[in-house]
Amino acid sequence: MLDRSLFHRVQKALENFPIVAIIGPRQCGKSTLSKQVLLDSSRHYKYLDLERPSDLMKLDNAEFYLQNQSDYLVCLDEIQRKPDLFPLLRSIVDLSNDNGQFLILGSASPELIRQSSESLAGRVAYIELAPFSLGEVGPENRIDLWVKGGFPRSFLARDSEMSYLWRENFVSTFLEKDIPNLGFTIAPNDIRRLWQMLAHSHGQILNQSTLARSLGTSHVTVKKHVDILVNTFMLRYLEPYHTNFGKRIIKAPKVYLRDTGILHYLLGIEVFDELVGNPILGASWEGVGVEHLIRRFVKYRPSYLRTSGGAEVDLILEKGDKRFMFEFKVSNSPSPSRGFYSILGDLKPNLSFIVSPIDELYEYKKDIYVGGLHEIMEFIEGRL
Repeated sequence: MLDRSLFHRVQKALENFPIVAIIGPRQCGKSTLSKQVLLDSSRHYKYLDLERPSDLMKLDNAEFYLQNQSDYLVCLDEIQRKPDLFPLLRSIVDLSNDNGQFLILGSASPELIRQSSESLAGRVAYIELAPFSLGEVGPENRIDLWVKGGFPRSFLARDSEMSYLWRENFVSTFLEKDIPNLGFTIAPNDIRRLWQMLAHSHGQILNQSTLARSLGTSHVTVKKHVDILVNTFMLRYLEPYHTNFGKRIIKAPKVYLRDTGILHYLLGIEVFDELVGNPILGASWEGVGVEHLIRRFVKYRPSYLRTSGGAEVDLILEKGDKRFMFEFKVSNSPSPSRGFYSILGDLKPNLSFIVSPIDELYEYKKDIYVGGLHEIMEFIEGRL
């Protein structure tokens, strides 16, 4: 069992909101975290798993049941199975106006569970829980986290074979059970093919028209299916840089599989030696860096920048007058690209970083640092 970094944030949110929602992909540890929070709470609690028929039956008359739990902190797991509860939760919390009444867990974004964003506005704090982060597992486990990904049962599996088998079963269950449970009627093989094509496009500009031609379907269908993967936390869009810039820039988003363990499974990569010999190596490392930096600095607006001439910055994090620029390189002695320097002069970031899978940090040139992902994140936090 690993301590999750969001534990105290969930506790604080319960002190300040009637409803706290922990959202994130299936099997990322939401239930485990919620049980830790419940056990540490000073209040009595009730925990209902809406995938368990006996718990679901208790909500046949949900209004009667929930109104009689006013002395309890009620946790509703897999809330997307019963979205009609949201208007009822609103009316219950409005009657007492007390904080910390409900802890709800969901495996889809608020945009996908539309009722929640419409019915609970101003009453709910959303907290996104992702798979394990580098800070949670420790920098000494950086390679294992990169190869296996951060889903707890994948990362903690006793060996690479068991980790790979868990991811195989996770993908099958997600396609055959989880997506239909959200109300989508999509053939599992169709979305699997799309997912695999997106794995081959990991870290690249998203071209839905090309995907549609390859799949023999429409651009509209591809967009719908990609949006489902985004809203179930499997994919991440990285939007292009918006602020005025002196050069012509690419304006389409890049796409990443959010967990590199799932990426590697879809590409048939089981162990580190296979990753090192695969053309996806650089893009895979870039995905690790992009995902962890965005999650660590959640208040910063993320983007990438690519000029029409081919110069590129992999990631920009920006908030107010602070701007950080990142390039990702799989090398023991990395150096910035020519395009990096080209953009550096126009963008004028506070600090710039070359991020590599190493365990040190050093200043390469003035305000340009080379280092490992953990070391760079700690350095930035120390400067904020």
